[in-house]
Amino acid sequence: MSRKEWPLYEVFIRSRNGLNHMHVGSVHAPDPKMALENARDAYTRRGEGVSIWVVESNAIAASDPGEKASLFEPLAEKVYRHPTFYDIPDEVKNI
Repeated sequence: MSRKEWPLYEVFIRSRNGLNHMHVGSVHAPDPKMALENARDAYTRRGEGVSIWVVESNAIAASDPGEKASLFEPLAEKVYRHPTFYDIPDEVKNI
């Protein structure tokens, strides 16, 4: 497999002071192990990361921002999800 045929991997890094992984860029690699190594070399040179995720770009499914209404606005119609419909027992102090 030539380098031109290597799949593209998206790279996500978790910083030392964070709990979530943030997208930082992309790398080409012949396999996931090499993608992790390439990502480490390219995006954590100063040792700022504690965890790296790589995923093949073609494996990511994403919504279209133009279709946000069909994904997020129907939640407003589901009033049963609002906590006002539930009685909270007196013995429950914190939710």
